[in-house]
Amino acid sequence: MTAEVPADVASRLAAVRERVAAACAGVGREVAGVTIVAVTKTHGPDAAQAAVDAGCADLGENRVQEWRAKAPLVHGARWHLVGPLQVNKVRHVVGHGVLLHAIDRAEQLVAIGRRAQNLDADQQVLLQVNVADDPAKHGCTADDLGPLLEQAHRTAGVEVIGLMTVPPLPDANADPNDATRPHFARLRALRDRHAADHPGLRHLSMGMTADLEAALAEGATLVRLGTAIFGPRQTGPWRPDDDKELR
Repeated sequence: MTAEVPADVASRLAAVRERVAAACAGVGREVAGVTIVAVTKTHGPDAAQAAVDAGCADLGENRVQEWRAKAPLVHGARWHLVGPLQVNKVRHVVGHGVLLHAIDRAEQLVAIGRRAQNLDADQQVLLQVNVADDPAKHGCTADDLGPLLEQAHRTAGVEVIGLMTVPPLPDANADPNDATRPHFARLRALRDRHAADHPGLRHLSMGMTADLEAALAEGATLVRLGTAIFGPRQTGPWRPDDDKELR
């Protein structure tokens, strides 16, 4: 199954940049402090390349398998793994320049550190926090964040550069920005609380298509946008037509 390339990736990106600029202006922020991560989940490498060619080099994937299939076919990208990372997949991503957004367990840190040391490399990660204690979301609890940061500090080869969250889905009739802003504010507060002991915590990965403005108002530095750039997701993960691994 080969996904079609949205014909208007460049114009969609232009509209996204206008939203980012307006949101930043509204809270007195510089646009330069925000990185748009174009999440290519389910979209093919041609769509991903179109985003890079339109000036958005930061691309995000949710699944290691889909990233591995797609990345060799896209040129000039900086990749982000924004979905959960299984320990047995660590060897596939560490050492490949991928920023890991969703690390939330000590065992992941240990495996990442071991692999990074074997490669004589450093792996940058973000720690995912489940700020709302939502059972449907991944992430450590706010109380577990401190010990997890200490674990990372003790783990050679691992550098924590920020925090990430995915808020609960808002109620159908709620304004997404109003519903999610308190969760983004809590992540920012956690970052500020721990920054004295962990000064490398400079990034906040939060905000998607529906709640971009709330995330930027609360200090997001990495916003993960898929639908706004590529349109609706395809029916399943992208894979080469002859690749059965992702079926």
